[in-house]
Amino acid sequence: MADLLQTIERYRQLGIEEQIDYKKFYLYSIITHSTAIEGSTVTEIENQLLFDEGITAPGRTLQEQMMNLDLKAAYEEAQRLAERHTAYSVDVLCRLSAIVMRNTGSTYNTPLGSFSAAEGELRKVNVTAGFGGRSYLAHEKVPQALADFCRWLNNERFSLPKNDILAAYRLSFVAHYRLVSIHPWADGNGRMSRLVMNMLQWEFGLIPVKVLKEQKAEYIQALNDTRDKQDESILPAVMMRLHNINLQAEIDAYVASQETGVPQGVLQDVADDLTDRQRVIIEILKNVAVNVAVNTKYLSERLGVNRKTIQRDVVALQEKRLIQWVGSDKTGHWEIIEKFLCPRSRISAAVYE
Repeated sequence: MADLLQTIERYRQLGIEEQIDYKKFYLYSIITHSTAIEGSTVTEIENQLLFDEGITAPGRTLQEQMMNLDLKAAYEEAQRLAERHTAYSVDVLCRLSAIVMRNTGSTYNTPLGSFSAAEGELRKVNVTAGFGGRSYLAHEKVPQALADFCRWLNNERFSLPKNDILAAYRLSFVAHYRLVSIHPWADGNGRMSRLVMNMLQWEFGLIPVKVLKEQKAEYIQALNDTRDKQDESILPAVMMRLHNINLQAEIDAYVASQETGVPQGVLQDVADDLTDRQRVIIEILKNVAVNVAVNTKYLSERLGVNRKTIQRDVVALQEKRLIQWVGSDKTGHWEIIEKFLCPRSRISAAVYE
């Protein structure tokens, strides 16, 4: 716990939060990883293009992209509610759920009547899903359980010790666990629980927690263990450790960028004239798994253009000294030249067949 406080102090001393567009890109990262935990494959740069310029990502499904757009809208509303210190209620949570599921929610027909996930309506069916195939609270108990949750959360918010950072984080993590355990909706419960967690963190002036897609297994295991052992100290401990790891990684990348004069995670000025497709190619090279062979055929299918166009883009990137070919013609691979990107962005992958 003390390590996290020291990391937060260092994070803020460096002024990382004061960078231009920091809040916007941090939010985009939260959204990307939250939807990735639910199966989305949209990357951060693809979301940036989608959110800022309305450019859809080739090779991504409409469902994935709408999931990300809807979650962005829900987070923006959650930030407004947090700024006003809005009290939690069943109505507030259902309205947020309706935004999360606006374009991807289904209508369910049950013996008790129909309900719509897209309208944020509470489920009228029992569910066995999610963490380990466990059964959740019986549907008829959900309305009262959610009302009790809101009452508990409002009391805890107002009685929270002032300026106690760790207590505020703990409350956000326990709230996440309790809400996802109720499982009030037929879909979107994970996204909603993480959204409420972040909403509380914004309200208390904390650095919001990201659960990276690479941390999904550990995160889900912590939820399982908390439920199995009925011990609400387990999830907060794991989440604080992951938050500390993630903030430290951002500190390291920021310090490295200051030493090299390269903005964190973005291209240098020499790359300002790249096309959107060329930027997406670089993002693919950054994020593809090392064991995936990214050749011109792969890029052609991924981006929806012919292979000659892809070849021209690759040559242009090489001429700009943004990527370099290492090894033989047949067995070599492309590498992103490190001086143009933050150090942890360097991932090599084969591009030629």
